[in-house]
Amino acid sequence: MRISIDNNEVYLYTNNRTPDPAKPSVVFVHGAGFDHSVWTLLARHFSRLGWNAIAVDLPGHGRSSGESISTIEGMAGWLQRILETLQLDRIALVGHSMGSLIALATAASLGNKATHLVLIGSIAPMPVSDPILDATANKPNSAHTMLTSFSFSKQNLLGGNPNPGMWMIADSMRRYETEISAALDIDMRACNAYTDGLASAEKVGCPTLMIHGDADRLTPIRATRPLMQAIPDSKLAIISGCGHSLMVEAPNEVLDHMKQHLL
Repeated sequence: MRISIDNNEVYLYTNNRTPDPAKPSVVFVHGAGFDHSVWTLLARHFSRLGWNAIAVDLPGHGRSSGESISTIEGMAGWLQRILETLQLDRIALVGHSMGSLIALATAASLGNKATHLVLIGSIAPMPVSDPILDATANKPNSAHTMLTSFSFSKQNLLGGNPNPGMWMIADSMRRYETEISAALDIDMRACNAYTDGLASAEKVGCPTLMIHGDADRLTPIRATRPLMQAIPDSKLAIISGCGHSLMVEAPNEVLDHMKQHLL
């Protein structure tokens, strides 16, 4: 589905269905340097359950045109305009990594329109190391390799995929390589600069589920405590043996936790 926001074309994956304001909605927000495709399996499942399942391509990512937005606050405002355009008012927000910060800020602004929040691989603040920022700015191929290596648990770096015929590492690398090279750098700097995460968390009024891998090296599980404590109604689900790329490493476990939280 394509709509226009700020005079730019926006692509929304909806499983070929037009969102119905009378139905509950689940909105998926991807992480840095990625696009809607990371959510396809989960979005299809909720669509078949009768929900409006909407996975966005952020500006300058995937099939959405326009320049990448340089701040988390700006991306959250852009997402709100999409929800207003679609006239949705019962919204579960799901975000991964950078997308979790966007989902968090959006939920804080939506008030009672936000019915549920799911944060995957999320911490606040979400600092990015200088070597990664140097690589995303000056050595994109090295940045892709570095981030892919850090995104998976060590056991999953050896190979394998819960989906037969797929290779986790190559899948991640191809996603980075198909994006505009500047997008990843802009995204990572937006994460690093965002300082309002805990203030937004305090304003969230809906039940919140945080899903985390116990082998996450990009957003370590020990760093989840400040965000959990700031959200009034939050709980943590830990997936054993997984790193940061939970939707690839453990899609069935992520789906099970989401269904228990949302349904």
